[in-house]
Amino acid sequence: MGFNSGLGMERSYYVATANPFAPAPQLRGEVEADVVVIGGGFTGLHAALNAAERGLSVVLVEAGRIGWGASGRNGGQVIPGWRKGAADLVKLYGAERARLLFDLSLRARDMVLAHAQLHDIRCDLALNGHLLVAAKPGDVAWMREEVETLERVMKYPHARVLDAEETYAKLNSPLFYGALLDAYGGHFHPLNYALGLAEAARGKYRVQIFEQSRAVSIDTSSGVSVRTEAGVVRAKYGVLACDALLEGLEPRIAGRIMPVANYLVATAPLTDPAALIADNLAVSDTRFVVDYFRLSADGRLIFGGGERYTPEPPRDIAEFVRPFMLKVFPQLADTPIEYAWGGLVSITMSRLPHIGRMGDLFFAHGYSGQGTLLPAIAGAAISEAIEGDSGLLDVLSGLAPPEFPGGASLRAPLHVLGMLWYALRDRL
Repeated sequence: MGFNSGLGMERSYYVATANPFAPAPQLRGEVEADVVVIGGGFTGLHAALNAAERGLSVVLVEAGRIGWGASGRNGGQVIPGWRKGAADLVKLYGAERARLLFDLSLRARDMVLAHAQLHDIRCDLALNGHLLVAAKPGDVAWMREEVETLERVMKYPHARVLDAEETYAKLNSPLFYGALLDAYGGHFHPLNYALGLAEAARGKYRVQIFEQSRAVSIDTSSGVSVRTEAGVVRAKYGVLACDALLEGLEPRIAGRIMPVANYLVATAPLTDPAALIADNLAVSDTRFVVDYFRLSADGRLIFGGGERYTPEPPRDIAEFVRPFMLKVFPQLADTPIEYAWGGLVSITMSRLPHIGRMGDLFFAHGYSGQGTLLPAIAGAAISEAIEGDSGLLDVLSGLAPPEFPGGASLRAPLHVLGMLWYALRDRL
């Protein structure tokens, strides 16, 4: 799994609390299917499930283990919408198209909840709300505009702005000037959700899943043939669902996404978790380099954040994240950190995902921090397009972000410069 393998997934809280999942075999020899899916994260699993529900035969190949990419490492935050807020979507696309896009994000949320219920996925799903906290005084005015746009354009009455005092009542930290509370947000155990999707796919829908089966090449000259280190899958259609771990597998689209590392810790169980974060809310802040945090089902703080400008991971992830956690919650100075891990996510220039097709090969990636819900709508769009209805895929393809300047080769040094600039701006 390349760089991701050095980021301590085996030391994550999610692996320590994962539901049982019998390892899938490695692909050996040749198999055929209607659809081959590359990648066993949320995008690949949703695409595989959707296609199999439609009666198509599906083979899924995963380079490592199911859910061990971004899907099983992230903060587990369930946040309706896109990385661009409602007001930004209206400025970009006009009210009508912005409303359509926002409704699709809510449809993605409904799909995730439906899968969790239908397949009885035990993933600690808590839908008490998401709190976006204002790191700067000027953020509160933006939040008021956002809530007004949500109500007026999106017909979405579930968000409201809190003042500093109300925010402090929800979050025991002195840092913030207010907040936007979205009642439809929440959080879950992302690895267990991914494993639950995989269990449903291979059990009820007979999707053939192969782990430890890295795709090394794709041939689209006749259908889609995917070669792994020890086998090959020949299919009519392919789905590329590698996100930040795409590497050089498909150069035509690699330059539109940038892999970025995130680092997380989980503390020891807290004596009084609700005294830290009320109402079991998911929380993130408005800084460019976002801090995000929540409580686990067993009362730990799961905290993600921290600025790092080089691709090499820190030697000690726990000690790297600790100062950022203590800045928000100084009262945790004596609380041990019991788990620490990291992972790669992919971002795009526009912070909107890159979803589309190249002939019989479909792809979806670049969720830019919104990758818990949106893969569900991407998977639906791809399976519908495979069956001949490309309406939804056409809408999502219209979000296509520009390529990073200089393509895949120059994006990393330019990203470092950009991070330095935004980190400085955050401080100023």
